[in-house]
Amino acid sequence: MNQPIKNLQEAPTVGPAQAAKPRSRGRFILTSILILLVVGGIVWWTGHGTAPKTDSKGRNSGPMSIVPEAVGKGDIGVNINALGTVTSLATVTVRTQISGYLMKIDFTEGNEVKKGDLLAEIDPRPYEATLAQAKGQLARDEAMLKGAQVDLTRYQGLAAQNAVPHQTLDTQVALVAQDQGTVEADKASVKSAEVNLAYTRIVSPLDGRVGLRLVDQGNYVTPGDANGLVVITQLQPISVLFTVPEDNLQAIAKRTQAGAVLPVTALDRTGVTKIADGSMTSFDSQIDPTTGTIKLRALFPNQDRLLYPNQFVNIRLLLDTHKDVTTISAAGIERGAPGTFVYLVNADSTVSVRPVKLGVTDGDRVEILSGLSPGERIVIDGADKLRDGAKIVIRSENNPTPTNNPAPAQPDKASGGKRRRSDGGQKQDGGQKQ
Repeated sequence: MNQPIKNLQEAPTVGPAQAAKPRSRGRFILTSILILLVVGGIVWWTGHGTAPKTDSKGRNSGPMSIVPEAVGKGDIGVNINALGTVTSLATVTVRTQISGYLMKIDFTEGNEVKKGDLLAEIDPRPYEATLAQAKGQLARDEAMLKGAQVDLTRYQGLAAQNAVPHQTLDTQVALVAQDQGTVEADKASVKSAEVNLAYTRIVSPLDGRVGLRLVDQGNYVTPGDANGLVVITQLQPISVLFTVPEDNLQAIAKRTQAGAVLPVTALDRTGVTKIADGSMTSFDSQIDPTTGTIKLRALFPNQDRLLYPNQFVNIRLLLDTHKDVTTISAAGIERGAPGTFVYLVNADSTVSVRPVKLGVTDGDRVEILSGLSPGERIVIDGADKLRDGAKIVIRSENNPTPTNNPAPAQPDKASGGKRRRSDGGQKQDGGQKQ
């Protein structure tokens, strides 16, 4: 009976200090959570407090970085762009004019040849024999003609003395005429044989570039061969055929009738790299009714041999030149509710909308008919978020960092940051004091 009471007396007694330990631990955890929340709030306020201010429409109300350009003055060309194909002025397929064995090839594929240069040789022996035979026939007939002429002279003397009948004299006259005809025919045969013998040496009919040979040495060639021996193409000068819309025909015809020589530039497929310079020479006599275009020909000296037949090129025809006009970069042109306009850079580091009237375009330059004066500055880069009266800072194209940062912008961030940090510090101090 006394044992439980003894155990109860021997149990340790819980003091006030031991009961307060769980409470102090929970208070410490709560305080730590509050401190973390305060620190997180300070960090959030510091990060969002430096964000740029926006206006009521959500656009950035801070200064915008732009690249300006001064409005210039100069000449601008009125160009017509077209697609063209390089065409040789003369392309000749060299064929033999006689039959025979091809004894020798005297050209190298891809080389330049001059008119009269030897290209190939055909076996000349059969034609030499034919020529000798024709010359022998001519000599025999010339001898017969001389004998007939001598007899005619004799008969004429006898006829004057009435020693022979006139019929004999007339017969001798006809015989002499017959022999003369035979001699003339023999001379023609000799000439024909000489021509055929000359054809055994095949020469170039023009200046140009030889292509790949189409017949090998040792083959028997005839005038009826479809492919021929080789193709020679004239490269200097060379022409380009291109088409333009029929609406441009009147302006082109007016300029050519006035005696103007219209310059033409050949560009590569990208339309950027210039290949050669030439001039327009003529245009077709009819308009293509299916496409509404007319074909023109331009002539190029092609000294560098950069143009080859069937090559595709871009053509730029200079129709006219506007002298001493106001020009700007095409990058500065904007289109919107005011129509065609630019952002004009003002002296107070703001921009204003300026409507402009455009003229012709030449590459990246645009003619300004009205709205701008030389010397004024416009925005050519950074105009995406601009509006009338917006603040700007100027930067160069090579250096994206603004060249004239306004003084109030940076100090506001610094002072705001210091103020918020000091406020946070006071709040923390207050917390510590409490």
